[in-house]
Amino acid sequence: MGLREQLRGTGVALVTPFQKNFSVDYTALGKVIDFVIEGGVNYVVSLGTTGETPTLSKEEKKEIALFTYDKVAGRVPVVVGIGGNNTDELVQELGSFPLDKAVAVLSASPYYSKPSQEGLFQHYKALAAASPKPILLYNVPGRTGRNLNAATTIRLAKEVKNIAGIKEASGDMAQCMEILRDKPEDFLVVSGDDALAFPQIACGMEGIISVAANAYPRAFSDMVSAALKSDLRKAKQINDKLIAGYELMFAENNPAGVKAFMSEMKLIGNYLRLPVVPVSEGLQGKIKEYIAGS
Repeated sequence: MGLREQLRGTGVALVTPFQKNFSVDYTALGKVIDFVIEGGVNYVVSLGTTGETPTLSKEEKKEIALFTYDKVAGRVPVVVGIGGNNTDELVQELGSFPLDKAVAVLSASPYYSKPSQEGLFQHYKALAAASPKPILLYNVPGRTGRNLNAATTIRLAKEVKNIAGIKEASGDMAQCMEILRDKPEDFLVVSGDDALAFPQIACGMEGIISVAANAYPRAFSDMVSAALKSDLRKAKQINDKLIAGYELMFAENNPAGVKAFMSEMKLIGNYLRLPVVPVSEGLQGKIKEYIAGS
């Protein structure tokens, strides 16, 4: 099965649960992995930015990846997040990180440095050459400060052999449609915006790497599956019920929002590492009301 087939549908960017002392809560992580797989997600992403990777040590990242492989136990594919703004350091990490059981590497664009489009191209070209697994680009300009534009995405897709797809989270529908129009046939394009996944799949994307699916794997997977089958009426009915949830989940911070949902659902404790803090008391109350009524 090719990568496009393996990663079609709903992927979930797993949260990293913490205990009260802020150590990694592996019991809760195991529970979350079972919950999302049993809820119907098609694959999981370990160590995405939703997993609070900027605050995890290198040792913790390796331990989490190995734990995730063991817990998933081949039930669904696993993608591993390896990104940052030090290209040489990432090249070294790609050569030493345990990736044998991963199907691909998701790599967020460099943050803070604000490289030019040529800088972004060369960064990803270097990562692709070093990676033992296919690279998925991750464009999230709201976090990185620089948009990976459609022309650069298509150039990477056509010129760099080991780049297999993109998680597109610019929120720019015109840019998304341009990528979908010009991409090579075997290039995977998935959404990185929960609130836009439904219309983006209708435009031709092949699924999403979701935050919301940590809390609502069944509903979200059903929505994505219906949209991919062109049953847009059913997909819209499910999505309409989730819209208010998306608004609450991303009102203050990700992953503080989704962790607030999951703590109310008794899946994890509501602990985050600084500089991220739990959502405000007022928002937590609204989330509790939403869950009670859904």
